[in-house]
Amino acid sequence: MNTTNESRKRIPVGDLRGALPKLAVLLALLAALLAWSGVRQWREARLLEDVGQARDRAVEAVQASHAAQIRQFEQRLASAPVKAALAANDTAAAVAALKEGWAGVEQVEILDGALQAAYDDAAVFGFNKLALLEDGMQGDGIAARVVKDGKQTVFGMAAPAPQGVIYVRLPLTQLTQAFDSVVLANGGYLALRQGSYSVKQRGNSGLEDGAERMARAVGKTGLRVATAVPVSEPGPLGLGALPAMIVAALLAALAVVSVLVARGGMRLGGFGKKGVEVSDTDEPTLGEALMRDPLPAAGNRAADPSSEQDDYRKAESATAEVDAGIFRAYDIRGIVGQSLSIEVAELIGLAIGSVMRDEDLTDIVVGRDGRLSGPDLVGGLIEGLRKAGRNVIDIGLAPTPVAYFAAYHLRTGSSVAVTGSHNPPDYNGFKIVVGGQTLSGDAITDLYERIRDNRLFVANARGDLQQRDVSADYIQRIADDVQLERPLKVVVDAGNGVAGDIAPQLLEAIGAEVIPLYCDVDGTFPNHHPDPSEPHNLEDLIQTVKRFDADIGLAFDGDGDRLGVVTKEGAIIFPDRLLMLFAADVLERNPGALIIFDVKCTGKLQGWVLRHGGTPMMWKTGHSLIKAKMRETGAELAGEMSGHFFFQERWYGFDDGLYSAARLLEILANRAETPSEVLAELPDGVSTPEIKVAVEEGTPHAIVERFVDGAEFEGARLSTIDGLRADWDDGWGLVRASNTTPILVLRFEADNIAALERIKTEFRTRLQALAPELTMTF
Repeated sequence: MNTTNESRKRIPVGDLRGALPKLAVLLALLAALLAWSGVRQWREARLLEDVGQARDRAVEAVQASHAAQIRQFEQRLASAPVKAALAANDTAAAVAALKEGWAGVEQVEILDGALQAAYDDAAVFGFNKLALLEDGMQGDGIAARVVKDGKQTVFGMAAPAPQGVIYVRLPLTQLTQAFDSVVLANGGYLALRQGSYSVKQRGNSGLEDGAERMARAVGKTGLRVATAVPVSEPGPLGLGALPAMIVAALLAALAVVSVLVARGGMRLGGFGKKGVEVSDTDEPTLGEALMRDPLPAAGNRAADPSSEQDDYRKAESATAEVDAGIFRAYDIRGIVGQSLSIEVAELIGLAIGSVMRDEDLTDIVVGRDGRLSGPDLVGGLIEGLRKAGRNVIDIGLAPTPVAYFAAYHLRTGSSVAVTGSHNPPDYNGFKIVVGGQTLSGDAITDLYERIRDNRLFVANARGDLQQRDVSADYIQRIADDVQLERPLKVVVDAGNGVAGDIAPQLLEAIGAEVIPLYCDVDGTFPNHHPDPSEPHNLEDLIQTVKRFDADIGLAFDGDGDRLGVVTKEGAIIFPDRLLMLFAADVLERNPGALIIFDVKCTGKLQGWVLRHGGTPMMWKTGHSLIKAKMRETGAELAGEMSGHFFFQERWYGFDDGLYSAARLLEILANRAETPSEVLAELPDGVSTPEIKVAVEEGTPHAIVERFVDGAEFEGARLSTIDGLRADWDDGWGLVRASNTTPILVLRFEADNIAALERIKTEFRTRLQALAPELTMTF
């Protein structure tokens, strides 16, 4: 049987040639679109390169200007006339000798080392000028920075002198003239910054919010040059500049061929006089296929379970290496440039977006702390979230509790705070809330497994992106509820963390007089590490409280979710004692309320809560774990020894160092006694701060498990909910594994020194026998 002839039919050549002009037009349009995209992307890449080079030139120029002024100062200090005048205590002659021949110098002063006049009216004198003078007296070399001097912003330098401190004021142009001379391509943005302050900026100011992504430090000056270019949109089908232009050329060639064929100037194989033979057994056209098997209705995934897998498509950036070790018990945290990158952040965004998609959640808030890596990681995170079809509200630079607040205030129920918390500057991470629940434990592990297994949902349409500042709403919400009965003078030490941008405003709004210390947001943390749980990080705060005769000193960690407190006498009030004060206040209005505290808290807390009519509960350490337990039990208040406080009463139940500070000042202002007297009344014993023993990466939990297995403490009540805690009648000791860093955390408390040393010895002896390689720090 001749099946070939029976199964074929002919399509007239004229019909095909009639369609070719339309095809040629379509191909030409597509070629033009791709060519334009290629040229645009090439121009944007060139602009990015030019602006990056301008940034590097600006860094070199500013560093040279900065170094030149310091050399000038050093040479003059070393000159014979200046040394002789200082030795003779002839201040006027020393000032004249320093100024002589120094082009541009505006003022030279020699101030008494006590700086009493400055401290008596520090707000007028200038807090940052005062900090410069203190640095000049205490440092080994010359301190230099941009400061506010009266109504002027100037370049100031300070150096120690026998009489106290020498202050030199120069016009800002001595520093910025070189910055201004750098050629900047049209469309770019360049800024010279110190902390959160832009000393000078040039170009497209609309790009200033994203400029930190390409920032570069100016040596060790505390300055940096930030830069930005307009956001580059990817080409059609994700094609880069060169691929887009190659495809454009191919399409243009096809368009020319189509025109030639249509005009008869070219013949294609298979064309005969009567037409083209087409087999009936050929595959159907797209139109025919759609008529036979229509696509399923959008969103109707449940109708066909097999279609579920089709929604999870390979993400383009899924080739990035992702370290399982950054997925911790409470959050995600790693070292930028090693385990964290823009690509990893994008995958994390896709994973979070996939979880949200499974829970039918569409909107999410994103905020970041002041670390220099924050803008880059936020950019990657947002890209991943939007690829997953989630709508993102970017609140920019904001403490972690403000991001939590925004999730409630903007009714998203979900948020991600990009923060390294109290870790060193090269760390960063992600604290994640989805549907009102802070992700921890298995939920964090699930994000990694989604990335590892490439179970990442990629939506057909990208999610929306909008910017929103909620700082004023946050301050207003608290100020509407908390107002001080009497003013208190408060020193606020933000450790150059992100809380410095908002804490002074908040506390002033509730009626406090605020003296800011290290409140310029600077992700390099130039003054001290932003971790109030370490006593040595509170030394500057203690001195400043005494110097200003303030009522109290408050310290915040890098992202503002933890609080530290010192009295005017210099006493550090550990957070477990603060929790007593908060508990007594909450229980006045909520008799019988449940109060949760972690295993590191004082043994006196349980009896305190009971005496004030409450229900105490000890639980595992970790902000995520505490919040989960609060939701489960309905507790009104919780706290951790690390300085996290969680208020359900009058607040939202998340950890918030700023709100906790407001509640503390409210309690203290309502009492007739001084803040120091109120805090001194809280039960106290002989205790240690958190003691940290370094161990090898990946070993702390195994060491603690072995410790628990062999533990025998005579006469002690043992708790193993988180490590091992042994309580005797006269004190207690704890060892647990940190869930964030490779360390063992220990703490001890007793009624007296002898009991404390006995308990420490018991733990030390057992730990040394178990792991003799460890270096004991207690």
